[in-house]
Amino acid sequence: PAASSVPGTTGTAAEEAMFTLSVLIPLLTAGALAGFLAGLFGIGGGLLIVPIVLWLLETQHLGGMHIQHLAIGTSFAVMACTTFSGALAHARRRSVRWDIVCRMAPAMVGGALLGTFIAARIPAHYLQLFFVAFVCAIALQMLCRYRPQTGRHLPGTAGICLSGGVIGLFSSWVGIGGGTLSVPFMLRGNVPVHQAIGTSGALAWPMALSGAVGYLLAGWHVTDLPSGSLGYCYLPAAAVLALSTLCLAPVGVKIAHRLPDSTLQRAFGLYLLIIAAHMLWKVHPHF
Repeated sequence: PAASSVPGTTGTAAEEAMFTLSVLIPLLTAGALAGFLAGLFGIGGGLLIVPIVLWLLETQHLGGMHIQHLAIGTSFAVMACTTFSGALAHARRRSVRWDIVCRMAPAMVGGALLGTFIAARIPAHYLQLFFVAFVCAIALQMLCRYRPQTGRHLPGTAGICLSGGVIGLFSSWVGIGGGTLSVPFMLRGNVPVHQAIGTSGALAWPMALSGAVGYLLAGWHVTDLPSGSLGYCYLPAAAVLALSTLCLAPVGVKIAHRLPDSTLQRAFGLYLLIIAAHMLWKVHPHF
């Protein structure tokens, strides 16, 4: 197809997804659930957004060899909106450890930016396989409810920065905001669970924003993306999903502060296992 005059956007009008009710209803539902879970667990919601964008692109026959990168880039764009809303809600409840945010956020952003450019050079099915392994490991940790020693604390500034960089790098490869790693990291340092979730929510916004920018730039000069794409971000899906996530993220924050710690952890672990099973089914034909 002929290239568009806008860099990073290609394709013809025939390639654009026609968002009928059969497409809009799943998108809005998934976005609402992702927003709720983002507020509830202090995550970005990408674990649900990535599969729904993959489904959309596949049903519309869009993306080709770039389908996974488009799904992750779109996920980051949506999370940049969702996590900002969730972070404000957590801050109002004074559940954000700003001392951790100030030390950890820059390293997470740097790791995410580096990871997006590395990910653009990794075949899509390897990213999907990494996604499955990553999610399963976190799910088992949450379900087992590992409890650190009472005298354990978070590392110093250097350790927190190093951990933030690693979290940003790994998270950028699977299109998530980092909460699935930053929450367990803080819990291991005996940060109270509601503070860990609130702090993770605040950390998720700069990382999601940097991930969105990174995927946009990485796909800026790719010439065979669907019409409506800006780099590795499919704008029509991002707009619909962002609208629904913004409405539900504050509700998730409110519920999180009413639930016992053990209930939050078990629910999170179960959710991750369901997502991992779905992604494993998707990646299986490639191996």
